Amino acid sequence: MTWFVRAEGASSRSQPLPPPPDGRLPTGFAVELAPDTHRSRDGHLLLGGSPPRLLRLGPAAVRLLRDGGFAVTDAASAALARRLLDAGVAHPRPPVPAVDGTTIAIPVRDRADQLDGLLSALRADPATAALPLLVVDDGSRDPDALARVVRRHGAGLLAHPRNLGPAAARNTALRHARTAYVAFCDSDVVPEPGWLAPLLAHFGDPAVALVAPRIVALPVPGPRLLDRYEQERSPLDMGPREGPVVPVSTLAYVPSATIVVRRAAVGAGFAPGMRVGEDVDLCMRLHAAGWRLRYVPSVRVGHRHRTDLRSWLAQRSGYGTGAADLALRHPGLVPPLYAAPWSLAACALLLRARPLPTAAALALTAATAAKVTRRMPDADHPARAGTLLSLAALRGTAGQLLRCATRHHWPIALAAATVSRRARYGLAVAALAEGLADHHRARTTLDPLTHTAIRRLDDLAYGWGVWQGALRRRTTAPLLPRLARPAHRQRAPRPWEPRPLTPTSHQPAESTMETW
Repeated sequence: MTWFVRAEGASSRSQPLPPPPDGRLPTGFAVELAPDTHRSRDGHLLLGGSPPRLLRLGPAAVRLLRDGGFAVTDAASAALARRLLDAGVAHPRPPVPAVDGTTIAIPVRDRADQLDGLLSALRADPATAALPLLVVDDGSRDPDALARVVRRHGAGLLAHPRNLGPAAARNTALRHARTAYVAFCDSDVVPEPGWLAPLLAHFGDPAVALVAPRIVALPVPGPRLLDRYEQERSPLDMGPREGPVVPVSTLAYVPSATIVVRRAAVGAGFAPGMRVGEDVDLCMRLHAAGWRLRYVPSVRVGHRHRTDLRSWLAQRSGYGTGAADLALRHPGLVPPLYAAPWSLAACALLLRARPLPTAAALALTAATAAKVTRRMPDADHPARAGTLLSLAALRGTAGQLLRCATRHHWPIALAAATVSRRARYGLAVAALAEGLADHHRARTTLDPLTHTAIRRLDDLAYGWGVWQGALRRRTTAPLLPRLARPAHRQRAPRPWEPRPLTPTSHQPAESTMETW
């Protein structure tokens, strides 16, 4: 039977979310240092996370981490584990629970064949075979075909009389779910067997509200150029690095193609008025309320990417249009560029490509390196560490500037290129250099020039969408860079916020250290 439901109306603002009732990690909860966390020889300094942070540990903490991880036994070890997790220098290693108490919710509009594939995979997986499945038909043009698929798999069906968007459809499922957790799966995904239990394990942390797997491309026969590009550069694939989801970081959000949420944490759910970027908005609201969010790339969910050129460009442009709404809802949290003033100044001087400006840029970098060195005299090699961190910050800022010129700000860069020979040369170099660098990082099967050409199309479409959204909302918010403030001018961080501790391209050099 199909139940027609009335979805909540679109709203320009979402209701505030409740904070976690108790953030203390339970006894027995285990944490393990991340593989890319660097430790000093004596174990008293840790460097890791994203953006990188430097933590100074006391003797008790060093003893706990002697073997690379520990289990919570008391209030002190719980506080240390929490700090390490929030900084991203350690990862949780909870026991994998039995799969229960979870509803799998699927928003869909038409796509009956894809829905059939997803439901078949869920029923074939022993862990999810008996779970309640709730399909929300969001105004399908052929609702009968969808209803037949739902009945064949014994799932529940709710229907909107007209299309209201995926956010409203997920909220409808959320209101009708009766379990502690809800797993949202889009109709064009196919999870790998055993996917749900490792995600549910992270809810052993009472402060975790949302957990997401890695979204990867489903294999296709005879992959074309866009198929091969999407295998490595889909905006839904957040990469292989595990960690906390924190705004203004390399893992600022996770896509809602597949996520698991704690129902008590998400309130009414997604912003129903948003058809693009509603997943980013939910991540930011949960973080602002004090909840933790985790990304678990060891769990993989296959996705059918759009790879015909017209729909691919439309999708990328559509993603860009959501930047304006997000920038207005969350000021300063979705900047196209976030860097320390000294690194921006150094990059600007280097762009002059003349001896005196270059010397000034090197002097700025050296001064920053000296300042960082003074703040960690007990490092194994203080001067070397300070120099490498400062150079990494400079490189990171340069990369962001290249990205801005070819993505968010390409209309401005193109206008400058029409009147300036130097700007033309600079834009051409930026377009080629950024594409080749990304090809090296992605290690795709495409040749470098083909990858670079598709990368430029990707950025042109997204940037065009950003400008469309900005014009529609009459705002420059998604186009404005954000400068990282010195530590003494920053507001005091809230208890759940990881505090930056090193001079990366995302943070100022004057950040402070912590002792545990």
